[in-house]
Amino acid sequence: MSDTEALLFANEAFYRAFADRDIEAMADIWSRAHPVSCLHPGWGPLFERSEVMSSWAAILSSSESPDIRCQRPQARVCRDVGIVVCFERLHDALLVATNVFVREGSLWKMVHHQGGLSSVDAPPEEAPAERAVH
Repeated sequence: MSDTEALLFANEAFYRAFADRDIEAMADIWSRAHPVSCLHPGWGPLFERSEVMSSWAAILSSSESPDIRCQRPQARVCRDVGIVVCFERLHDALLVATNVFVREGSLWKMVHHQGGLSSVDAPPEEAPAERAVH
């Protein structure tokens, strides 16, 4: 698996933990070895891991926690830092998010998440390429 594929897998695990309302999986995604930060839409910045995890516990345990879908993730790797920019679809709202990861051993761990409203719509998903049959 390439670095980019592994980074996108880690990003997908973040959104899976969100969708499943799984606080233990969410906690496992976030780095314990590096400083972390988080900017939820409409919230102030959070800088301590305990604050970040408390925010996720509140969000994931809420009956009003939104259903969210990650769309069009674009990954960039620069040595041991990975950045994923993607759209987040929440019902009728569209947000754009930046997720920053660092390499810890063979795994990518999240150190920053920021989501905010987008003024543009997500580009349409690309249709799978047709395969020639021989």
